[in-house]
Amino acid sequence: MIGFLKGKIISSRPTQLLLDVNGVGYSVNISINTFEKVSQKKEVQLFIHTNVKEDSITLYGFYTDYEKEMFELLISISGIGPKLALSLLSGIEANDLKEAIGIGDVTRIVAIPGIGRKTAERLILELKGKVGSISDSSETQTDRGVKQEAISALATLGYNFATAEKVVRQILSSSPSSTIEELIKKALSEINK
Repeated sequence: MIGFLKGKIISSRPTQLLLDVNGVGYSVNISINTFEKVSQKKEVQLFIHTNVKEDSITLYGFYTDYEKEMFELLISISGIGPKLALSLLSGIEANDLKEAIGIGDVTRIVAIPGIGRKTAERLILELKGKVGSISDSSETQTDRGVKQEAISALATLGYNFATAEKVVRQILSSSPSSTIEELIKKALSEINK
């Protein structure tokens, strides 16, 4: 099984990369969150989940091992296949999904395109006790708190939750030490462009 690939990006689309690893081209399905992290890079390393069926071998790539672990938890649920799991991780970051499952936030999960209420409820029911077993070392509790506060403030002001989340994530990636006030100001000016 392929578990990790490092190589040059030959071509990329929001849901797929063609990766040259020592002269061999690998087609790797990715989430939009992974695409955002690798889109400006020429060379990349991805954690890989290999899905083997009787008629195909499909690779799913993730920028972090944490996102890969979340993907594998999602596909362990009956009725959630790799495509739906990738859609989930494209619509919400793995940390935010973990938090939504942990607190039972059906509304947040239903906000992801293609996810209905029954699927969201099943996710929460089946994964609530399991999501605590995976941890992301890249984001501290303080970072998550500032991020969530900013997103909540923007949602309270009437902005779309998914849009607010995306803008806040982009701002934090370029200036990670932003205070909550700076983050909200920057987000408001970005959304209202």
